[in-house]
Amino acid sequence: QVQLVESGGGLVQPGGSLRLSCAASGRFFSMYTMAWYRHAPGKQPELFAGITIGGSTNYADTVRGRFTISRDNAKNTVYLQRATLKHKDTAVYYCNARTTISNSWGQGTQVTVSS
Repeated sequence: QVQLVESGGGLVQPGGSLRLSCAASGRFFSMYTMAWYRHAPGKQPELFAGITIGGSTNYADTVRGRFTISRDNAKNTVYLQRATLKHKDTAVYYCNARTTISNSWGQGTQVTVSS
């Protein structure tokens, strides 16, 4: 399994943008399907962005058009570029890496959208 470390969280104003990174250690990063989840206070965890081994992406309706997931296999890193942030985007953001036989999570990074 890979070990995942998220970074890039913090406080951002509504309408602003922020990029999260998820660095993976271990081998065969390119063989993992990667995804971003978030968990907002009082809500269920939400899977909102994913990217396959081949680079195909998918998004939840809540973020489509505002967030972009990408990966750099040479750097063992997956990114989440977020624009037009809203108060409802406040959450702990988690990175996930999975194959058919493994499932790994990062420790999460807090993002707070507030003026």
